[in-house]
Amino acid sequence: MNMKRLFFTIFCVMQIGFILVYPAEALKAAREGLNLWLNVMIPTLLPFLILTGILVQTDQISRLLAPLKKLWKIVLGISPAGAYAVLVGMLCGYPMGAKTTSDLYENGEITKNEAEYLLTFVNQPSPVFVRTYLCQICLNGSVPFCRMLLILLVSEWMTAQFFRFIVFRKKNYFREETFTKKETPVISSPGAFLDVSIMNGFETITRLGGYILMFSIWSACISRWYIPHSVPGYLLTGILELTTGLYRLQLLVLPDITKGMLAVFLTACGGICITAQTRSLVTKELSVKFYIVAKLLNGVIAVALFLFVTKIV
Repeated sequence: MNMKRLFFTIFCVMQIGFILVYPAEALKAAREGLNLWLNVMIPTLLPFLILTGILVQTDQISRLLAPLKKLWKIVLGISPAGAYAVLVGMLCGYPMGAKTTSDLYENGEITKNEAEYLLTFVNQPSPVFVRTYLCQICLNGSVPFCRMLLILLVSEWMTAQFFRFIVFRKKNYFREETFTKKETPVISSPGAFLDVSIMNGFETITRLGGYILMFSIWSACISRWYIPHSVPGYLLTGILELTTGLYRLQLLVLPDITKGMLAVFLTACGGICITAQTRSLVTKELSVKFYIVAKLLNGVIAVALFLFVTKIV
């Protein structure tokens, strides 16, 4: 606890010092972060936050995905409700998979062990992010979208199999039997479903905006004071905040294959900002230690797959 307080103290003091000494750069970084939140995250994530919140509260997710129950169990070893979190994570991107997993657990749709297992692979970059931002803007089309998306999906699947058969093998994370639902406030009318989901959606998106703002300033601070124009500096920036790090990766004079390796590693890992967002959105009852290990492993696997596919193709 003392170490955490010391870390946050240093974190805040450095940011305050940066804002006071370099106000123009801090203002620019804050504007970039808020612009990302206002023009990208709110229009893309908020509707999904509201709609998925309604679906979770109706308790109909398991029935909707039940026809493919055997497929979910064979391929990933999860329940139909858990499959919903996987689909949301694939379509909506960071950190919707983790948020949906936490909501399903709190609503009694999945067990704690299944929820912690899902967290190891359910948080993924969205196809829209991979196609428009990663492949076209950051890599200038040097890596085809289909190839990059396939690499990221396969690496997520391989990470899931590692935790499924090695780490979670002795844990009964998938249970066929029913279990007791958690006591939650009764919401009877469709209007109440909508009201609660809208308020929860705005609370979540506001929290994400705060994290993006703070880490955008922190990233600018690192870029100013720590090896601003080198591979370690840009890599550290990307580890702190994914979108900023990927964008600044363009400035490096490196071979396309090297840029591709760095980009795929950062995208698969997600970075510290997304990890902090995930921790804030996931109930405290669920541990994220396996999530952190899984994202690092996912990054390594993604780089290996990238090199393998690049050499063959």
